[in-house]
Amino acid sequence: MALKILSNCINCDMCEPECPNQAISYGEVIYEIDPALCTECVGHYDKPTCIAVCPIDCIEVDPQHAESQDSLYDKYVTIHHGDLL
Repeated sequence: MALKILSNCINCDMCEPECPNQAISYGEVIYEIDPALCTECVGHYDKPTCIAVCPIDCIEVDPQHAESQDSLYDKYVTIHHGDLL
């Protein structure tokens, strides 16, 4: 599953630089996560770094973007294909 940032985000700027896939960007009001780029850090880290650094715990799994660990890894490979060569 991709992750999502909840509306209680305080725009602390902690999550965006931590994302290895550049899936986090500033939206109209708060930071947002692009589900097409979010791999929950699969391929990079054991746990999502954005969740680890969020001071108010406003990042959670997005049930509207359900994905298996295998599909998250496949997405990681697709995103970073050029980096792997």
